Amino acid sequence: MDYKLPKLPHREENSNKGTFGKVLNIAGSKFMPGAAYLSSVSALKIGAGYVELVSDESVLYSVSAKSAEIVLAPIEKLTELIADATVIEIGCGLSTEKQDLFKEVLEKRTVQPMVIDADGLNILAKINYTFDRNVILTPHPKEASRLLNCTTENILNNPEQSATEISKKFNCITVLKTHQTKVTSPDGRIYTNSTGNSALAKAGSGDILCGMIAGLLAQKMEAFDAAILGVYLHGKAGELASEDLSEYSVLASDLLNYIPKTIKNFIRNN
Repeated sequence: MDYKLPKLPHREENSNKGTFGKVLNIAGSKFMPGAAYLSSVSALKIGAGYVELVSDESVLYSVSAKSAEIVLAPIEKLTELIADATVIEIGCGLSTEKQDLFKEVLEKRTVQPMVIDADGLNILAKINYTFDRNVILTPHPKEASRLLNCTTENILNNPEQSATEISKKFNCITVLKTHQTKVTSPDGRIYTNSTGNSALAKAGSGDILCGMIAGLLAQKMEAFDAAILGVYLHGKAGELASEDLSEYSVLASDLLNYIPKTIKNFIRNN
C-alpha cells in the first residue's frame, strides 16, 4: 500500500529545547565511538532539542572532541536519566558485551518510544523479548536473520515477509534496511521506500538513520510515521550527497551536512 508521507513536526515559535524532546542515546564502545557520535548528531540535525549520550568514558571523551552540542553522561547515571527521556535510542556501536545494560534499559523504560539498532538488535535476538509499547527495530539483513533465526538469503529473498514477521514476533515497527527499505507494523501496515542509492552502503549510515528516527520521535511523531519519514529523508540525504561527492565517495559523516538541505527541499515540495 502507498502511504502519503507525513509532514515534518511543527516548530513552535514560543519554544525551548524541551519543546522538541530529549533523546537518551545509549551507544558506542571502546572500538566504535563513531557510532555514538553519528547517532547523536543526526538526532539534533533533524530537530530534537536535546541529546544526552550515555557511554563508556573513552567514548565520551572522543565524542566531546567532535561535538559541543551533545550532553554526555557516564553509564552509572543511566537509571535516573531514563525517567527523564522523551525517547530512548540504543545499540549503535554498543557491543554485545553490554547485554546486562540493555536488559536494564528494557526493565526501567516506562512509556517512552524506543529505537533499537545494531548490537541492540543482536542482544535482542538472544533474549527474545516482546514489546508492549512503541518500539522501532532497524535491522539490516544479517541482523534480521538473527532476529528470525533464519538465513540472510531468506531475508533478502523475502524482505517484506521478513519485516512483517519481525513486527509480529516482537510487537514492534520494523525498518528492514535493504534496497527499497521496508517499514512494517504489527497491525499490518507496510511501506516501501523509494529514496536512496549505493552511497548509503557505508559503515555508519545506519547510525545516522537511527538518530534521525529518534529525533522525529522526540518531536512527538507517531512511531510508524517517524520510521517512514526518517527512512525517506535519509535516502534523500544520500541522493543529495552523491550529487556532489559521487556514490563512491560519500561517507556517513557527510550525510550529516546534507540533512538540512534535505529538510529544506522536503518543506518546499510538500
